[in-house]
Amino acid sequence: MGKELRIDSHQHFWRYSKADYGWIDDTMAALRRDFLPGDLRPLLDAARIDGCIAVQAPQTLAETRFLLDLAEKHAWILGVVGWVELQSPTVDAQLRSFATNPRLVGVRHIAQAEGDRFLTAPDFLRGIAALAAYDLSYDVLIYPRQLPAAIELVARFPQQTFVLDHAAKPDLRSGDLAAWRQHMKVLGQAPNLFCKLSGLATEAPWRTWTLDTVRPAVDFVLEQFGEQRVLFGSDWPVCHCATTYARWVDSVEALLARTSPACAAAVFGGTALAAYPRLQPAAS
Repeated sequence: MGKELRIDSHQHFWRYSKADYGWIDDTMAALRRDFLPGDLRPLLDAARIDGCIAVQAPQTLAETRFLLDLAEKHAWILGVVGWVELQSPTVDAQLRSFATNPRLVGVRHIAQAEGDRFLTAPDFLRGIAALAAYDLSYDVLIYPRQLPAAIELVARFPQQTFVLDHAAKPDLRSGDLAAWRQHMKVLGQAPNLFCKLSGLATEAPWRTWTLDTVRPAVDFVLEQFGEQRVLFGSDWPVCHCATTYARWVDSVEALLARTSPACAAAVFGGTALAAYPRLQPAAS
């Protein structure tokens, strides 16, 4: 494959509409516009990032088709984490239809908007069980209060690959990480779970965070998961609420400076290929 790819494992594209992006409130008004491949590519180039994984935002089948269409047009969009109706009796047919496209590497439901026990609901579990036939990973997007349910979910499906988005959103504003650490230590023991270093700046004070604000979470994730199960992600364009793309890349690189070159290479690329087995490794 030549040089190891540098991969942004978590970013979004969208054509903005209030109906689909009602969660973008006045504090995030700068996000109320389109964000498309032409906006991201210069940022990737400047940061020496070879490719990315586009992750769903709206929970519609049209969103999955939209992202897969972008990936077909831009080879550097290496994979798509889409959305299907995991709780639907027709989930297998939906997966079968989308999985014919090799750019689909995973599925996500915005579980952070659901109840604390959503991840263990019977209909949802049936949908997770259907992923194995297509070698699709599942992205877990939750708040810390939902970590106990995530622990049960991951243990119930030891052969299913899970990827924890934004390190389960530790409360970096208050700095109270005790419960988060307790549950993340348990999750870190699950070999089928990977963890993204993404979205952390937006969990910190937006205008005043520093490396020392996010360092406790990053160091703990690396300690519990190890370099082979930790991935870099930008959460672009949502990251713009708290940071620029370049600053987040530089911050993660600085936080990894005390580790080995092999660790940094894994976090910035190699681990993504393990977390998403269907991921296409060739970027152009």
